[in-house]
Amino acid sequence: MAVADPKYLVFDIESVADGALVSRLRYPGENLDPAAAIARYRAELLAENGKDFIPYTFQVPVSLVIAKLGRDYGLLDLVAIDEQESRPHEIVRKFWEGWRRYGRPRLVSFNGRGFDIPLLELCAFRYGLSIPDWYAEDARNFDQPRYRYNTAAHFDLHEWLTNSGASRFAGGLSLAANLIGKPGKMEVAGHMVQDLWNAGKTAEIHDYCRGDVLDTYFVFLRSRVAAGDIDLKREHALIEQARAWIAERAESSPGLQRYLAAWGDWQSPWP
Repeated sequence: MAVADPKYLVFDIESVADGALVSRLRYPGENLDPAAAIARYRAELLAENGKDFIPYTFQVPVSLVIAKLGRDYGLLDLVAIDEQESRPHEIVRKFWEGWRRYGRPRLVSFNGRGFDIPLLELCAFRYGLSIPDWYAEDARNFDQPRYRYNTAAHFDLHEWLTNSGASRFAGGLSLAANLIGKPGKMEVAGHMVQDLWNAGKTAEIHDYCRGDVLDTYFVFLRSRVAAGDIDLKREHALIEQARAWIAERAESSPGLQRYLAAWGDWQSPWP
């Protein structure tokens, strides 16, 4: 292995609708081609609630980026699974197999319990993949990794910020990242992924996903400051290490170049 085994996997997914599934279930007997079925469903959703994002149950992942962290929260690696081909079944298989192979590191996400993990579970069901370590059905429910309040297995920053849904976090990951000086959303947002995929712009999707993962990583670090695991001095050192790591690789990555160009530093209110 090129890097030490990670203790944390910070991850994010970008997904698109399965047009054939939408056509078959939403418009039976109409023989709509996949693209037309997706377009029609999006138009209906937009008219109903002002948003055209198709539910995850009709979606498949086309990008999954992971930041691997060491025990000290340092950034070890940043990878996009199956980046060259973006095959949903391979993305899902490699995610679950990697989680198991690395010894079940702690997962870190932003709203992963509300979207990313349900999608990965559903796709494991869809593709016939066994993930017994994740379900752990013989264990007590609070020891099962998928249990909502098992933060030792999966630390969802959205859940943490909202006290497990007690409040509504308007602004999402982009706001949380901006509070600590990081880019947040730039040229691409989640609702644009379907159109980028339709246009064959997979590189832009992976770059967008990388940016979200980096934002999630920096928000995670600040959560560790708030929780008392590290202090601001250690957080600053980890951020500078990560910036150097990103800069070393930015020359061959337009997405990392854009992330660095939008980089900001947190302004301390303390003298």
